[in-house]
Amino acid sequence: MSQNIILSNQEIEHTIKRIAYQIYETFVDEDEIVIAGITTNGFIFAQKITEALKTISPLKVSLCELQVNKQNPELPIHTSLTKEQYSNKGLVLVDDVLNSGTTLIYAVRHFLDVPLKKFKTAVLVNRNHKKYPVKADFKGISLSTSSLEHVQVVFDENGNSYAYLS
Repeated sequence: MSQNIILSNQEIEHTIKRIAYQIYETFVDEDEIVIAGITTNGFIFAQKITEALKTISPLKVSLCELQVNKQNPELPIHTSLTKEQYSNKGLVLVDDVLNSGTTLIYAVRHFLDVPLKKFKTAVLVNRNHKKYPVKADFKGISLSTSSLEHVQVVFDENGNSYAYLS
């Protein structure tokens, strides 16, 4: 199967900065926010956004890892922070690719059990094949692809990243 690069490392780095600025503008009135990334690539993307936010804003940013079973999202979801640690704060839920919206909608449902000041979503690649009424508030790129195509984001151990369509 052939790979078509849709985002280079440099484009992803620029996207991370842009999304960090958008998040800061949205949460400028807050003292503290939580960036919650869906394991695995969503969490790596969330780490990169958190690092960028810390360099551009005075916000206290907490990072949270969200473990969702993507094959069976109805199973219990686990977070690296307790509910008390993200309660009454602004929260941004982060994933790498928004395909059908299944993972994102179940993750959103998990956070609805606690009061939040603001709740936003961020994705690197937004595909237009949603089964659920979920949207990305902050997105790197939107793609209209066929349902047979697959979008993959790669974050390698050397700090390089790229997204491709296959």
